[in-house]
Amino acid sequence: MEIGLHHFLVTSLLVFLCGLFTVLTRRNAIGVLMGVELILNSANINYIAFSRYGGGGYDGQVFSVFVIMLAAAEAAIGLAIVLGIYRQFETIDVEATDTLRG
Repeated sequence: MEIGLHHFLVTSLLVFLCGLFTVLTRRNAIGVLMGVELILNSANINYIAFSRYGGGGYDGQVFSVFVIMLAAAEAAIGLAIVLGIYRQFETIDVEATDTLRG
């Protein structure tokens, strides 16, 4: 059995759905950030798969590297925001921080 584009797309869909489920159900800000990372990783799987099976160019791989850099920046900034929220409200519950008054 040969692995084709369909297999990569199904894998990407499953990773995306896990990330979406995580973002929608978690009340913890760290969990939400992990869900966003899963969604970005599913986009990377699509970029690489279409790069491989779409024409053999390096476009998908270049876009994937940019998404990885975006994910690293998002993680750093997101964790800094979470630390700031924790210092202010002493919780990282997303629903408990509905007002950001100090």
